[in-house]
Amino acid sequence: MSSPGRRLPEWTFLTNHGHVLLALARDPQARLRDVATRVGITERSVQAIVADLEDEGYLTRIRVGRRNVYQLHPHRRFRHPAEARHRIGELLALFADHDGPAPGTDPDDA
Repeated sequence: MSSPGRRLPEWTFLTNHGHVLLALARDPQARLRDVATRVGITERSVQAIVADLEDEGYLTRIRVGRRNVYQLHPHRRFRHPAEARHRIGELLALFADHDGPAPGTDPDDA
């Protein structure tokens, strides 16, 4: 818990890639400028991160009219050898929707 006037830490446990992935899990129809605002980085950075995630198979960009919808692939494994035995779906289940059921789950199964 932080006290008034105390500086926030300059680092976090999740990278910007993780934050963008979680933002898109929470709202697959989000505009990248809105993701940038939520994550606290530039829209151009979000575009580069989404391209990285798409290139590595963590998400698919689907064009719907003039908008993009992002389909995440929770079966994909983490890239770092220390976490490679885990799937990103585990991260999504922990953080993606803290106000309801995990993405891609049936609320009646909870």
